[in-house]
Amino acid sequence: MSFMSVLTRDEAQSRAKLLDVHRYTIELDLTTGEETFESSTVIRFAARTDGATFVEVKPAALHSVTLDGEPLDPDTLDGNRLPLDHLTAGDHELRVRTSMRYSRTGEGMHRFTDPTDGETYLYTQLFMDDVQRVFAAFDQPDLKSVFELTVKAPETWTVLANGITEHLGEGRWQAAPTPLISTYLVAVAAGPWHSVRTEHDGRPFGLHCRRSLAPHLDADADELLEITRQCYDRYHEKFEEPYPFDSYDQAFVPEFNAGAMENPGLVTFRDEFVYRSAVTDTERQTRAMVIAHEMAHMWFGDLVTLQWWDDIWLNESFAEYMGYQTLTEATRFTDTWTDFGVVRKAWGYDADQRPSTHPVAPENVDDTASALLNFDGISYAKGASALRQLVTWLGEKDFLAGINTHFARHRFANATLADFIDSLAAHTDRDVHAWADAWLRTTGVDTLTPTLHGSNGDHTLTVTHDGSRPHRVAVGLYDLDLADEGRLTLRERLEVDIPQSAPQPIGKRPALVLLNDSDLTYTKVRFDPASSETVRTSLSGLPDPLTRAVVWNALRDAVRDGDLAPTAYLDAARAHLPRETDLALVQGVLAFASGQVADRYVTPEQRPAAVATLSALCRDLIRRTEDGDHPGLRLIAVRHFIDGAAHPDTIAAWLADGTVPGGPELDPDLRWRVLARLAVLGATDERAIATELARDPSATGQEGAARCRAALPDAEAKRTAWAAMFDDDTLSNYLFTATAQGFWQPEQSDLVADYVPRFYQDAVAVAARRGPAIAEAAGRWAFPAHAVTPDTLHLGRACLTDADPTPALRRKLIDQLDDLARALRVRNA
Repeated sequence: MSFMSVLTRDEAQSRAKLLDVHRYTIELDLTTGEETFESSTVIRFAARTDGATFVEVKPAALHSVTLDGEPLDPDTLDGNRLPLDHLTAGDHELRVRTSMRYSRTGEGMHRFTDPTDGETYLYTQLFMDDVQRVFAAFDQPDLKSVFELTVKAPETWTVLANGITEHLGEGRWQAAPTPLISTYLVAVAAGPWHSVRTEHDGRPFGLHCRRSLAPHLDADADELLEITRQCYDRYHEKFEEPYPFDSYDQAFVPEFNAGAMENPGLVTFRDEFVYRSAVTDTERQTRAMVIAHEMAHMWFGDLVTLQWWDDIWLNESFAEYMGYQTLTEATRFTDTWTDFGVVRKAWGYDADQRPSTHPVAPENVDDTASALLNFDGISYAKGASALRQLVTWLGEKDFLAGINTHFARHRFANATLADFIDSLAAHTDRDVHAWADAWLRTTGVDTLTPTLHGSNGDHTLTVTHDGSRPHRVAVGLYDLDLADEGRLTLRERLEVDIPQSAPQPIGKRPALVLLNDSDLTYTKVRFDPASSETVRTSLSGLPDPLTRAVVWNALRDAVRDGDLAPTAYLDAARAHLPRETDLALVQGVLAFASGQVADRYVTPEQRPAAVATLSALCRDLIRRTEDGDHPGLRLIAVRHFIDGAAHPDTIAAWLADGTVPGGPELDPDLRWRVLARLAVLGATDERAIATELARDPSATGQEGAARCRAALPDAEAKRTAWAAMFDDDTLSNYLFTATAQGFWQPEQSDLVADYVPRFYQDAVAVAARRGPAIAEAAGRWAFPAHAVTPDTLHLGRACLTDADPTPALRRKLIDQLDDLARALRVRNA
């Protein structure tokens, strides 16, 4: 394999000074077999001066290259770079004809055959540098161009692209030329799609999925289109620049690595968002947020695009903030910030306390390999939190005025963080540049701690600030409700600037002082001793779910920092979750309690008691919801009860009966969930797994079977699963992940002990062979997270030092090993 070069910032800047790229004319032939497709590209560009550069392409075979009609030697291709030497100033035409390889890992042109009906689907994911897997390109975000695309596909297929597509006959499709967009935003999706089409604001809107998912898409089409229209209309109220593309298609595609991708006019989503089984309303809200997030990118990311990858955070942070805020303003989902606080923000806090942390706006993104590592909780959740704090500090009116100035100045072009800050600064007297330096160029999480002084009815509040950022926070003062034991009432919500200029008078001492009430800033908060006792006894009595989310996050942070015993967190969950009504909170607390506290933070000797506590909690929730009034809460409880079952009898009976007594009936998701747990417990076998797969032969069923087989407590099953992941490179990204999810189980630590040291050498090898997507999956899902021992930590650190893992795997290992070291500290605290 030839070495593939990463593009450096210096190289990109030099090429951008030299070239002006006018138009790509691309022809793709998707009818030439199951392994490769044909790709022909014509690039019309101009050189501003005499010079030399290169074009990128990663072909299976490079057939021919001509520059201005003169042939170039294909053998000059060096890795992914084809040199263009001796360019003269003026216009040029480059023609490149290749065969390109289909992907099974969600990178480039991904090919998927649906096991349900045998139909095949293709789609592109060209982010960062994967356009080179589909066509030749000057691949950097600030060389925008017009793209004209023609695709030949099987006659029964439909082809979707960034612009409106027209079927010319005999399987040939022509897409309307795009406006100026970046190479990584070009998109194609081809296959026998099931489509739901409508029109809004004079533009065609479409939803598309695999035919086997058609009934499920049809069932949710009205909801999906309503959310799409509501967000579209709300963005037109916020933004002066109209939607910049000719159509808006949303394609739900198989084996997609991300949640979605903001291709102009053709957003691709992972097709798990087409629900085959029952889901909670919070999961529907998450899907709606992703719709809103991706639509925000049509303006911020597609219309105005980053100049270099150091500003990718700004794309994602803006879309993250706008997604949650617009959903709250425009749709039935009016409580989205609770979910953000308990799920997304925790992602950011965790990432920001690891050695791999980086500023929201990093300055050292020297190449594309470095940039790819920054798609994390900092670029999304911390960045969105920073923008939310900016809006609180600046005011929404001035913030939106700055945004609209930014769009007007840089439409169909590229911009930097400095450009964005200048646009905001044009509409306020506040020092936005200083704010950006404090918030966007620094790392780590601040901590705020309250101290109360005084007596009787005359107290003051002093906030100790461990950190460097300025904050504008709400401070909630809560009193016990004398008429309703356990209930807290809000006396007053104060607005306080941190650092304080003087102590804040608060009058009579409240039962609870809550810093960052309303969750408008990004910081850890602590409690004074009296407030800690109030939280222990009355957390569920707080009236607002977002307030409760701030408290639960504070408890979570205290556990992770070794300041609160893991068992105390479980006690709080046991006491207060049975009275919780917010689905995002119940799901978030149970996920942390089971996945971190029970599985990692308590010792192996304590684990059975922790699991028993959570099972009893889930039983309480199941009993509480027998009246059918809270189906989402019941579904969450049933899922977690299954996942934590220590004995097979109850869940085996559910599977045999096809239902939980009193509901819900076991749909495919629940059936596979039960079977996976039975596999862990040694209460099922290959015959039962094969029978279930015959019942559900879908792609999801294939993943469920892989997960179950890997979970069987049998040495041969473990050998087979390991070989599938690390010795045989045919597993798709999703089947690799499913196998990895089944493999490691805390109950089977002795059985898999010998695989812990093997992981490091085998993960390094598979990451080098199969690329970033599999490296990410191996580092995230195949890591032995259950093995919380000093030996595991030592082996991992030796791997980082001696084994030279790829950048993507190295980053995952750094994060995993830091989480492992934290778990050891929590156990020893």
